[in-house]
Amino acid sequence: MNRRHFLKSTAIASIPLTLGGFSLFASERTNASFFDVNNNKILVLIQLQGGNDGLSTIYHSAQYANLQAVRGNIIIPENTIINVQNNYGFHSAMQGMKDIWDIDALGIVQNVGYPNQNRSHFRSTDIWNTGSSAEDFETKGWIGKFYDLEYSNYPNGYPNTTNPHPFALTLGKIVSETCQGVNANYSLSLLDPFNPGTAFVSAGGNIPSNCYGDSLSFVNDTVSQTNAYASVISTAANAGNNLSTKWNTLTTELSTKLKNVARLISGGLQTKIYVVQLGGFDTHDNQVVSGAVGTGIHSNLLKELSDAVCAFQDDLNLLNVNDRVVGMTYSEFGRRIRSNAALGTDHGTAAPVFLFGTCIQKQILGDHPVIDTQVGIDEGVPMQYDFRDIYGTILKDWLGLNTTEISNVLHPNVQTLPLFKSSCVQTLSNPDLQKIDFEIILNPNPASSYIKIEFSNWSDVTQVSIFDARGSLIEKIQAENYSNQSINLNVSNYPSGTYFVHIQNKFGNKTKKFIKT
Repeated sequence: MNRRHFLKSTAIASIPLTLGGFSLFASERTNASFFDVNNNKILVLIQLQGGNDGLSTIYHSAQYANLQAVRGNIIIPENTIINVQNNYGFHSAMQGMKDIWDIDALGIVQNVGYPNQNRSHFRSTDIWNTGSSAEDFETKGWIGKFYDLEYSNYPNGYPNTTNPHPFALTLGKIVSETCQGVNANYSLSLLDPFNPGTAFVSAGGNIPSNCYGDSLSFVNDTVSQTNAYASVISTAANAGNNLSTKWNTLTTELSTKLKNVARLISGGLQTKIYVVQLGGFDTHDNQVVSGAVGTGIHSNLLKELSDAVCAFQDDLNLLNVNDRVVGMTYSEFGRRIRSNAALGTDHGTAAPVFLFGTCIQKQILGDHPVIDTQVGIDEGVPMQYDFRDIYGTILKDWLGLNTTEISNVLHPNVQTLPLFKSSCVQTLSNPDLQKIDFEIILNPNPASSYIKIEFSNWSDVTQVSIFDARGSLIEKIQAENYSNQSINLNVSNYPSGTYFVHIQNKFGNKTKKFIKT
């Protein structure tokens, strides 16, 4: 039995030994800048498990009255919203995020999702973790595919003198599926960096030359590899430091995880990817406390996230490693626009993504969701930005991949976004995106047979997509060198209901709602 067959036929392929799972085999390639020994960039991923309610996270004063009309039992008082800029505000529990914004280290992308939104936790999480479309079922995570480009022989021969440190760490008991490669996982699970744990080799002496011997050799090699990584982790933890006093008042699980990440970075650990998780966002009921809507489950989670990220960023700044680290939050979906009778919200569609770090462009990219007081009970926030465009921008601008490599990891039509400060990246992606304001005009609306779509900034290639209220793709039109500046869309066969026109080109992404009668 060879290593590949052993992995496929036993649970060890998916269950970590002490620290984590192990990876993989892939085709060789030439070095990209991220894989150069002089590249010390780090990415921190924070997974908000359960589906974060974006409409209770970020507010806009122009939409507050309508939002109050459709979720009056859970919306926080307007005078408690933390003002950010230009009528935007944060939930009252998010002072930490406001503090990061004030030091120019926070960016927000609104309305992030994917076409054909799947509202299952398991399937939607798979989609976000793999970077796949809703129609494709992949077994490899997007970070795992990224590492597969270079380290085709892993785990055979690792760690070694060139790569003595773990490729990725998940702070928790279970390795992140974002780091899953062809046969195993690039990430190690870590609970305590000071005592990462070791395991005993299963057997010594003469190992038989048969299937049992092959399996035993693999287990022994895996344990030895795990122990070697444990040594460098504990060395980094003991050499590292935490300088922020903001940690002193924090005792949450997320703050402990991020504090350990900062310490490992300062201690010289060369790990490039860190993943941490914060669960509890599946707030179908009791999202808020009746009569005290500024408190409750969601408020507590937002405070835990906000305070921990704020302390983490402060620590990075004081440790003088802030120019090496960026982070982002992600969640499998947002929540529906209407609240339910149980003081909660149900599975929805798009939601905001936070990016943090001194190299992140301070901005709110995208439009705030327009709230219709007649919104249906199934309707979620429509997608404006595909989450894979955020991944692709990070891969290009931060991790140093080229267009072909990004296509191999994600898909060939990634639209990069202006997420980073020009002082931090060699070539700023798509700097003109969203600099030109434009408008979608739909006439008539409501419509029964045809609707005219007018758009003020057609480019060489403009993609027009039609989605229903649940985020399912109904129709797609690609208009190349369009001269008429409009499209007559036949909606006569559409069932009555709510739809969204989504337009994407080099100038940006826009979404607008229409009603089919």
